[in-house]
Amino acid sequence: MGILNSLLRAATWWHGATLNTMLYTRRKGTKVGEDDAGNTFYTTADGKKRWVIYNGEAEASRVSPDWHGWLHHTYDEVPSETPFKRKDWEKPHLPNLTGTPQAYAPAGSIRRPEPATRQDYEAWSPE
Repeated sequence: MGILNSLLRAATWWHGATLNTMLYTRRKGTKVGEDDAGNTFYTTADGKKRWVIYNGEAEASRVSPDWHGWLHHTYDEVPSETPFKRKDWEKPHLPNLTGTPQAYAPAGSIRRPEPATRQDYEAWSPE
């Protein structure tokens, strides 16, 4: 299975970086840092291009807000060198959990392990 996984990774973007991206990164990329999820961030020597190579599935919501700002040239400081000062009420960054068992389910949802019983509804039964 190792050869098949290598071919899939080289030919498809959802298994990580494609072969061309890896070649471009090797030729012109300078590693800037990594985030908590293991994603690796690169830039060119002149700093005009910035990109990320995902650790696993290529899902944009897996990039934390500080690295997202750096990728989109919102600010020039690299988050690994000057991290954000977080407030004590802020929660850690999570990727998009839609479609996973950890996704949000409201109180009346049937996806909850124990759905809440409704007090405001009475089923109709004919006489």
